[in-house]
Amino acid sequence: MEVPGPVQRRSFLNLLASLPAFAAPPAPHRIASVELFRLHGRRKVTPGADGQYQVQPLHIYPEYRPKPYREEPQPPREAPVSAIYLAIRTDRGSEGLYGPIDREAAILIETQLKNFVLGKDAMAVETVWDLLYRSNRHYRTSHPMMAISAIDNCLWDLRGRVLNAPVYRLLGGPTRDSVEAYGSALGYSVEPDAAGRRAVELKDQGFRHQKWFFAHGPGDGPEGVRRCADLVFALRLAVGQDVDLMFDAFMGWTLDFAIAWAKRAEPQNPRWIEEAFPPYQLDSFAALRKATSIPVASGEHLYSRWEVKRYLDAQAISVVQADPEWCGGVSELVKICHLAAAAGVQVIPHGHSLHAALHVVAAQSPAVCPLVEYLILKMRSYYHFEKRQLTPVRGRIELPDAPGFGIELDPAKIEKREPFRP
Repeated sequence: MEVPGPVQRRSFLNLLASLPAFAAPPAPHRIASVELFRLHGRRKVTPGADGQYQVQPLHIYPEYRPKPYREEPQPPREAPVSAIYLAIRTDRGSEGLYGPIDREAAILIETQLKNFVLGKDAMAVETVWDLLYRSNRHYRTSHPMMAISAIDNCLWDLRGRVLNAPVYRLLGGPTRDSVEAYGSALGYSVEPDAAGRRAVELKDQGFRHQKWFFAHGPGDGPEGVRRCADLVFALRLAVGQDVDLMFDAFMGWTLDFAIAWAKRAEPQNPRWIEEAFPPYQLDSFAALRKATSIPVASGEHLYSRWEVKRYLDAQAISVVQADPEWCGGVSELVKICHLAAAAGVQVIPHGHSLHAALHVVAAQSPAVCPLVEYLILKMRSYYHFEKRQLTPVRGRIELPDAPGFGIELDPAKIEKREPFRP
């Protein structure tokens, strides 16, 4: 073996000296404070309009079944509006902001998770999520997972602001310049004539995909099946064949009712039937999918990748509707997208909110995540306190280019800001 001589050693040392110095790893952004606050203001409303109820599981009991809905608009007036936001700050001055968040999530953050996350590295995506998930044996679902979702989403906003990039760029970059939205018609009358007229209006606004919500279920007997089928026929007649029609039963049906409806509705080619049963009835979802050609959708009440995997393994659904406000945040929804892609199933997140869902969808293949949900009536006021509100134009939402989620509060609309108190 040849031993390097003095000249060779000097050449090697000179080479090392010429190389650029490696930068020291950046210091962590330690979480220094977690603040929940409520904003108050006022907005205009039209009482008596757009208040159509949706069938619900309790409606099998006559005393809990609402009277038939009647549209009786009254003069517009001002009404109070409030929203809860979450702010997380670090010892290096960085800050994340997210909201609105549900009161149930805010209570758990304030009373249980707030102190736990103090001192954690806000940039350590997987570590913070995993620590939160493992910190309590009951945190795998429901309101605890909603609280984890709020923290995760807020930290993604913080990371975006630190790195001066929208969240969708942190997730791999955009797969399109804008994302198509389907219009959810929750609250609009489902009387066939009124619904048909509204569906044409939505089509003219650019909504090529529309979701309508049933008001009837098993408590209404065979008449309920007929009325739900009549809604499908009326909408298809109104908008023609070039509009996708989806339908939501909000856990209010039985398997027999769903199959009876599907037999009548199949010729009208619905894009899906959503959440016909409660999430614990996995076998009913699988049976319905086998019994009809109509795709079966669900997932807004599935709270993690593990719950979604059970549905995928059972081939129970064609569309996963996991909600990043409830299923574990951006971090978990990305994992759910990967599971669904491997199973050949689409992910179209439930639209309880838009910020997190839009950024995840924008960073996924359109083959996996083709759409976001836009709850038309809810979104009129949901982002009341924000300067930049996500609004479809001709059915598409342009991707924001501001850091994080681009959330900026509008002082002109805030009459009062106060700390959140459980």
